[in-house]
Amino acid sequence: MLCFFIGSIPLAAQQIKYTDGNDSWNPNQLGNHRAVIAFSGTGNVAKTTIEWRRRDENPDQKRIIVQDASGKEITNVKTVDINRENGTIFFEPVSGQTTYYVYYMPYIDEGEANYPKGVYAKPESKADAQWLSKINSNMTANCSLQEIQSVNAFNSFYPMEVIATAAETKDLIAKNSGSSFLVFPEDRIYSIRMKNDLPQRWIQKGVQNTFSDTAMKGEYLAFQLGVYALENINNLKVTFSDLKNEKGEIISSKNINCINTDGTKYDGSVFTAAVSVPKGKVQAMWSGIDVPQNAGTGTYTGKAVVDCDGKSKEITLQIKVTDQVTKNGGIDSPEKMTRLKWLNSTLAQENSVIAPYTALTVKEAEISLLGRKLILNSDGFPAQIQTFFTPEMTSVSTKANNVLTAPTAFHFIDASGKETLKWKNSGLKFTKKEAGTVSWESVSTSQSLQMDVTGSIEFDGFVQYTVKITALEDVSFNDINFNLPMQPSASKYMMGLGQKGGDRRQTFDWKWDVAHKNQDGAWIGNVNSGLQFSLRDEKYSRPLNTNFYLQKPLLLPTSWGNDNKGGITITPNQKSVLVNAYSGARNMKKGAVLYYNFNLLITPFHTIDTDFQWNTKFYHKYNNLDTIAQTDATVVNIHHATPINPYINYPFIEFKKMKSYIDEAHEKGLKVKIYNTVREVSNKAYETFALRSLGHEIYSPGKGGGFSWLQEHVGDDYIAAWFVPEIKDAAIVNSGMNRWHNYYVEGMNWLTQNVGIDGVYLDDVAFDRITMKRIKRVLTKDGHPGIIDLHSANQYNKSDGFNNSANLYMEHFPYINKLWFGEYFDYEKNQPDFFLTEVSGIPFGLMGEMLQGGGNQWRGMVYGMTNRMPWSENADPRPIWKLWDTFGIKGSEMIGYWSENCPVKTNNEKVLATVYKKKDSILISIASWADTDVKIKLNIDWKKLGINPAKATITAPEVANFQSAQTFTAKDEITVSKGKGLLLIVK
Repeated sequence: MLCFFIGSIPLAAQQIKYTDGNDSWNPNQLGNHRAVIAFSGTGNVAKTTIEWRRRDENPDQKRIIVQDASGKEITNVKTVDINRENGTIFFEPVSGQTTYYVYYMPYIDEGEANYPKGVYAKPESKADAQWLSKINSNMTANCSLQEIQSVNAFNSFYPMEVIATAAETKDLIAKNSGSSFLVFPEDRIYSIRMKNDLPQRWIQKGVQNTFSDTAMKGEYLAFQLGVYALENINNLKVTFSDLKNEKGEIISSKNINCINTDGTKYDGSVFTAAVSVPKGKVQAMWSGIDVPQNAGTGTYTGKAVVDCDGKSKEITLQIKVTDQVTKNGGIDSPEKMTRLKWLNSTLAQENSVIAPYTALTVKEAEISLLGRKLILNSDGFPAQIQTFFTPEMTSVSTKANNVLTAPTAFHFIDASGKETLKWKNSGLKFTKKEAGTVSWESVSTSQSLQMDVTGSIEFDGFVQYTVKITALEDVSFNDINFNLPMQPSASKYMMGLGQKGGDRRQTFDWKWDVAHKNQDGAWIGNVNSGLQFSLRDEKYSRPLNTNFYLQKPLLLPTSWGNDNKGGITITPNQKSVLVNAYSGARNMKKGAVLYYNFNLLITPFHTIDTDFQWNTKFYHKYNNLDTIAQTDATVVNIHHATPINPYINYPFIEFKKMKSYIDEAHEKGLKVKIYNTVREVSNKAYETFALRSLGHEIYSPGKGGGFSWLQEHVGDDYIAAWFVPEIKDAAIVNSGMNRWHNYYVEGMNWLTQNVGIDGVYLDDVAFDRITMKRIKRVLTKDGHPGIIDLHSANQYNKSDGFNNSANLYMEHFPYINKLWFGEYFDYEKNQPDFFLTEVSGIPFGLMGEMLQGGGNQWRGMVYGMTNRMPWSENADPRPIWKLWDTFGIKGSEMIGYWSENCPVKTNNEKVLATVYKKKDSILISIASWADTDVKIKLNIDWKKLGINPAKATITAPEVANFQSAQTFTAKDEITVSKGKGLLLIVK
């Protein structure tokens, strides 16, 4: 039982107990908090004054509900002087001298089940006038406060959210007049939660100048320095001395840091932050001591100096190191905040080559990588880009597929509409030649401009350009544009810039609109050659995605956007398809600088792995493992909100149950992957309030609201995310690119090495390719399979900024094993070009599965796709799996309808055929996009198949819920129903 003494009242006089209600009432009706009152008076008017010390604002605007011990609500209730420190309540003690409950924060959940809006019930008066007339406001209280209860321990305000009174705070300030700020050292177990109030705990402890704690050898010992500002303070910093024990042994100050101000960013660069604290506010400065494993025992003493603009406070640190040794910094006890060290991790940052990719090689101006080649011009820009993938996407050939018809180039158009600048360039200079990264630079100068170009390519085909334009004199331009002249054969399809994936339109004209649209580039390509481009500047910040784009949209690039004068046109001519990224008229003063940065992704990334597709059969639900094994599935995906992975994107609390489940799965020949990403983070995370202390670094700014726990404990300035009503898991939106990604990588490593996960299921992605590479490295370390599949809800809507899922996540595709696209995808109305580009993954070297409504299984099979059991009501691919096995699809050659080499076609352009070819038999997948039932004939190239047509048999084997058994000859007309198809075996 938790208890403490009320501040100014003598210790022997009164104490308030804060206890756990053990979920003994319904919080959806009564709220999360109540006072337990004992009535000891006589008559029918009870009076109690509750010293509740509440952190919520305007408690007088929240309803009070009084019940007797049986749960009967009392209607005769009157409240007087309800404030944050206390409140007086009169009620009719209908059950005599017994226990009564006063519920003081009842709420109503409005909104959607997964996005609730907790609204606190307004005060109401049901008391009858006759009873009210009996109240004497001056009467003596005849009730005693027994305890204050929260519905469960997780909802408790004790001790760090029990506020100091105004008088206590005033007295503290008076006793410390002349100070700019006060420092309250605090244990890691008691996270500082409030910004606007001091906790009563600090009033009771008083201002202290010493912090003492105990640590094991090898432990990361976190602690807090709570700073209370008595005036506005800026540039708050904490520095540390060495710690020394009685024997003279030292823990170096290099092993101690404050995570609020110093560390390592997600990309490995140095993190620093300036911390300011307004007058009257509280700031937690979380710090940690990395105790070496070989540290001697004893008590180590040193100093922490809290400084702001030359004003400082010294705190003596006394750390007792025991002879116990812990591994991995004590991270197996995350409730002790030992994993805060992960925020500054550099694990897996080295850009080593990840399978199946190969090391980059450089020959003069040519850079070769898996299945592709980049040839550079002397100005540093691409002169040519080539791919070597076959049209089937199952192999790499020696035949080059040129992507460009001419070198890419910037053009500077003067007021007369002409390009008159004469450039000289320094030539191409390579600055790095490593297996994973090749970098180069080139400087071009004219009379009025200097263009500094730095570029790099990575082993997966990601190309990054920084283009710095400096005015050497005052200059005006009618336009500055960048041209990508693409081969028509490499620009058949397009997605992005407001166009759904599919056939590229003949002409295209697009303008920037970052306030509403998550669009800064597009993919243009064919199945076996293509290019994604993204236009950025030096201030680029990754926006929020999925439902939250409008709350943190793209920043308009100063260069490309040019106050919305910029845009993109795509126009074909006789020889090429010209992508023209223009920025419009502008003036540049001498010395002015613009950054016309851009990224490219050369697609495809690798060949499709058909055997992985046939062998990897997902079961997307937590279930009994014997039941799963009987389905013929091979991989189990464990969603969040399940017994072994209950809390969204924080899979560490029930890890022992998870490990037991995974161990059993491995014994049964099954692999197990878990849901875990970073778009939002569960409120069950042990580090929630430490992360809040970092300002907006980890959590996005927002309007607050959402589920009651968030409003009561986080307070304000956040975005409420996904909520699971059954377990009351309330997530908070992550801000984007931040040090939580370092934690995420370390967490994935820990789960792989200690729990045995076989990979991860990503439900949309809120991190960039740097973090994706890192998690792929740790997931595949030491021979672990590291399977990653990506699901996305269709992003082409207002809330998501009208992006395309495949375009948005293309930078991650090099490390994905399978796509699941996805929620809100329409498999009935969309045409084959949409399936191919946005759903199948094939133009990028991937294969996929269908989600919404179970997909269209006939159309799916022409791309090698099924649905995924048992997520959707209609999702049961087992009959198709059975046919795969009966036919022996493993090892077959997939030849898609998109390839000119496909040996089977139909005589109807709306009915498509894909072939799975073996030595002596083939499987033909036929699917119709015709508007009605149609009769078709097969056009079969028997020579390509290596089958004698005179001896061939064509059968449609029975496949449950797909087709009935039929037999055909090569000359037969075959009826194909609207929106359906057939699977035919030719022998």
